[in-house]
Amino acid sequence: MDEAFLTVNNELEAKLVVSWMSNHCYQCLYQTLGLVPAGPGPGMSSSGDFIVGTQHGITLQLNNSDVNVELCRVPFSFGEHGNYSLWVKNLNNSSVVNCSMVTHSDPVNSYLPILVAFFLFAGLSILLAIGGAIIKLDVVRGLILRLSNSMETERLINSELGSPGRLVESSNDNILPPPSVLGRRLRSLDTFRGMSLVVMVFVNYGGGRYWFFRHESWNGLTVADLVFPWFVFIMGTSVALSINSLLRSGWSRCSLLLKAVWRSLQLFLIGVLIINPNYCLGPLSWDGLRIPGVLQRLAVSYLLVAMLDLLVARVPIDNPIDVWWYPVRDILLYWPAWLCVLCLEAVWLCITFLLPVPGCPTGYLGPGGIGDMGLYSNCTGGAAGYVDRWLLGKNHIYQNPSSRVIYLTQTAYDPEGILGSINTVLMAFFGLQAGKILLHYKDLHSKIITRFLIWALILGILSAVLTKCSRNQGFIPVNKNLWSLSYVTTLACFAFVVLVLVYYIVDVKRWWSGAPFYYPGMNSILVYVGHEVFEEYFPFRWRMANSQSHAEHLAQNLVATSCWVLISYLLYKKRVFWKI
Repeated sequence: MDEAFLTVNNELEAKLVVSWMSNHCYQCLYQTLGLVPAGPGPGMSSSGDFIVGTQHGITLQLNNSDVNVELCRVPFSFGEHGNYSLWVKNLNNSSVVNCSMVTHSDPVNSYLPILVAFFLFAGLSILLAIGGAIIKLDVVRGLILRLSNSMETERLINSELGSPGRLVESSNDNILPPPSVLGRRLRSLDTFRGMSLVVMVFVNYGGGRYWFFRHESWNGLTVADLVFPWFVFIMGTSVALSINSLLRSGWSRCSLLLKAVWRSLQLFLIGVLIINPNYCLGPLSWDGLRIPGVLQRLAVSYLLVAMLDLLVARVPIDNPIDVWWYPVRDILLYWPAWLCVLCLEAVWLCITFLLPVPGCPTGYLGPGGIGDMGLYSNCTGGAAGYVDRWLLGKNHIYQNPSSRVIYLTQTAYDPEGILGSINTVLMAFFGLQAGKILLHYKDLHSKIITRFLIWALILGILSAVLTKCSRNQGFIPVNKNLWSLSYVTTLACFAFVVLVLVYYIVDVKRWWSGAPFYYPGMNSILVYVGHEVFEEYFPFRWRMANSQSHAEHLAQNLVATSCWVLISYLLYKKRVFWKI
């Protein structure tokens, strides 16, 4: 999978050293692919066979092995299962070396399964939408009522679909005020959370073994890098709405703080003891127990953001209209929390760029390994990696970071480490700010949307400045492994934009109910823990006929993810929700 066959034909009188470097690898050393013997005579060639990767374009370098002189470089993008040959020869017996690539058999279209899956799910969605519209027709509903001839059936249908031609006789419906943000659960938040969770489950199961459904090796973004920050963002939004609701219902701040501590402790222990990746190596042992993790970071972020909100939350919501700072009241009213977050960010910046790391340049943000021309091979993550190895020990952090794929790093590094947790708190706090906007503007949809877009613009501009609109050249590149500041501002920008779209479609216009993402969003902890615990069980995984096929991996991962969506739907219908 993701490989091609290459034959190098050498007509020169010198042996060739064939090296390669991924075009996705920034400032990397060439890696030796192999040797090709010298041609046996004039006009005759010798050959060497090699396997090359196809996930990214690569550059081949051919050197004269006797004098170590570069003869040519050939940038090329190989296709999966393609058959290629590279001819190296002198033109007209001159000293000029010619390197030319020939394609003998075309590669397979490895992206065709994604297209088929897209049309399959799109067609299924269209059929369900058409079926729902047909059921809502008065003629069809009347036919169903006549066929069933049951008052219970009529009650269920009316409760689900409403009855526009019938007057509601209950006096309560005339007394209660219209629902608002403070009085009902926003479907858009659960829908956004469910979208993030479904994609997270899909990429955790393998994502069809496509590289863009895996985490980026170092700087940059893939689909897999989007979902965890969005989940953290929505968690912060939910914290703002939940704490406000509980304070209004009479809970004390102290009791809410104890509840937040207990919930965080449960999340942390579930992450360490239940879904720890060390189970792949057998029973848990303290000698190699991984302490950080996704749920562990969620626990820490939730606790800190909940504490910040309990520090500044106001009940009832203050909306003074006769002061100059009225347009930014959702920020200035909570200035102590903003001050704490800015101090935390200052700590991250100081440790990241000022902490001396033995054997590494101060402020290093690179992957180590063969990156940066191999000068800092053991400096993976700079200060972030050093802090984890110092405080937790190298045996208690993640041993197989994504940087090994391209940068061939040998140093343990944890993408959910201690230093990155600071910026995870920042991400959750941006979500908390979205919640404050919803609370202050209540049902003023245009103002809520405008505020969300303003935040997206500000964060987008900040990201452009920090990254210089590049993957590797900026002051602080976008990096999921480091949870860099630009990574947080970029993903928060995206989160505000996506939340605007979902909020407008689901809660404002009500064009979409949020299904099917709404259901896993309502049972997020159960789905996340369940998909990790039962990952190796049928129907989530089975023995494949061809384990080197993207199509079979994609089918398996889509079936597994769909099963969890179905499970969450059935639990929703039974009103079963796992809360901690």
